[in-house]
Amino acid sequence: MTQALRVAVVDDEPLARLGVTARLAALPDCTLVGEFTDAQSAWAGLATASPQPTPAVDVLIVDVQMPGDSGLELLARWPQPQRPVAIVLTAHAEYALRGFELQVVDYLLKPIDDARFAEALARARQALRLRSLPEDASAPDAWLQRFELREGERRVFVDAQRVRWIEADADYAVLHTEDGRRHLLREPLHRLADRLDPAQFLRVHRSAIVRLDQIAEMQALSNRDALLRLKDGTPVRASRTHVPALMALLRPR
Repeated sequence: MTQALRVAVVDDEPLARLGVTARLAALPDCTLVGEFTDAQSAWAGLATASPQPTPAVDVLIVDVQMPGDSGLELLARWPQPQRPVAIVLTAHAEYALRGFELQVVDYLLKPIDDARFAEALARARQALRLRSLPEDASAPDAWLQRFELREGERRVFVDAQRVRWIEADADYAVLHTEDGRRHLLREPLHRLADRLDPAQFLRVHRSAIVRLDQIAEMQALSNRDALLRLKDGTPVRASRTHVPALMALLRPR
């Protein structure tokens, strides 16, 4: 997308709205098109009166628990094809599953973390790019299917389905494959996260991405982080800001 993202914020807490709008003001590719305190005013301000409302917004950053209708009830008013890309903003992690059922692209816990906010917007941009693809475009082709690496004088190709997890190594990323090998990829982890299928891979920490079907168990830690154990026994730490999204994606539907 070349035009600025049209972003609206819906939250009954003034400080929470300020935290979002201040971050948006620093981003030249984002335009704040609305700031609302409840679902009713947001619906009136963003949707037309037609039976099939067309959103006047690309990305909706919405709180869950507000007076009157919840943020998720607001999202559910839009028919799925017209629903804005949504980022759920809340202090209540138990709402994560319902949020992902409504196809929100990310789940931000309060207080907002700068790095997670930037990551959530990156996921929103990616979702909007995918929506703009032609209807006959093959969805799997939108995500990275194979890694190309340089190992000495050789070019090595690694299928994404062979990768168990990925860890950051300064400005590079290390691929851990099912055969126990490590491959150095000259690409930073945050950029790589935007190119991987979010239904298969999830960034669980600023220094780690895991393939979801490789997670064997998850243990809660005292600081609200979690310790993941992969099928091969590898431990991977998941930070508290990523745990709600992780739980929602791992839970049987």
